[in-house]
Amino acid sequence: MNLNRDEVRAAAKRLQDKVIHTSVISIGRRLNLKLESEQHSGSFKARGAMNAMLCSDVGPDGVVAASGGNHGAAVAWAAQALGYQANIFVPSIISPSKLKRLESYGAQIHVVGVEYQESLEAARAFQAGRQCVELHAYDQPEILLGAGTIATEIDAQVADTTTIVVACGGGGLAGGLATWWKDSKRLVLVETEGTQTFAQSLAAGEPVDVDVSGLAADSLGARRLGKIGWQALEASKAESCVVSDEEVIEAQTSLFEEFDVVAEPAASAGYAALRTGRAQIDDSEHCVLIVCGSNTN
Repeated sequence: MNLNRDEVRAAAKRLQDKVIHTSVISIGRRLNLKLESEQHSGSFKARGAMNAMLCSDVGPDGVVAASGGNHGAAVAWAAQALGYQANIFVPSIISPSKLKRLESYGAQIHVVGVEYQESLEAARAFQAGRQCVELHAYDQPEILLGAGTIATEIDAQVADTTTIVVACGGGGLAGGLATWWKDSKRLVLVETEGTQTFAQSLAAGEPVDVDVSGLAADSLGARRLGKIGWQALEASKAESCVVSDEEVIEAQTSLFEEFDVVAEPAASAGYAALRTGRAQIDDSEHCVLIVCGSNTN
């Protein structure tokens, strides 16, 4: 399925008064942070969840979603805002901060399995026989389009941007950005050593199953890149970059101590790639790093 810019533009109009137009701050010469950490529910996921819900015919049993934490919190937030019931399935590796955030929106929470895929299977079993809408964490058109609205804001905020650095899990955020920009900007996708869905898909030439582990597995721990995101990313000529958990911890600390930015591990991966030089940015580039979430202890 190939999505297009007109659909992203329509999503942006739909979300105009529903989500926060997050700020951009400069932290160095030709380097800016897009703070999706300021977004409702603590991450960019609020955009896709709200967009998908506004596009859906939600039945009496509300919505159901599986999540490592951020998508679930976003779905619960959007459901509460729109008056729907939400059942959220999460794995046991969910961080306490994300679980607390999720609980604050009044959703019914089901802890099933030790990683996202097991929670997804349980969510789909729960959905069978009920009148509820499933909101997939990343491989659903409306989810990608909602995430893609970040790109429309960046174009307005930092008009001379040439390069985007962003963390990648299942490919929903990166795929949404690629849908808007195509190959007009350099798109660098950052993963940790334990969550290499894009890196291994790029090597194989198609989405493949990967083992997931490590510090950012609750956010970036999809076993396989989504098909819709993969199509957009392949067309955009997106690049892969991999960092270690140790580098992520150092980047997370640096973001807070130097710039007063609270970022969860997944959201710190991009900064880890920049500060270690694993993602090479030259003097001719104007880079925006997307800090995708702040749900951390």
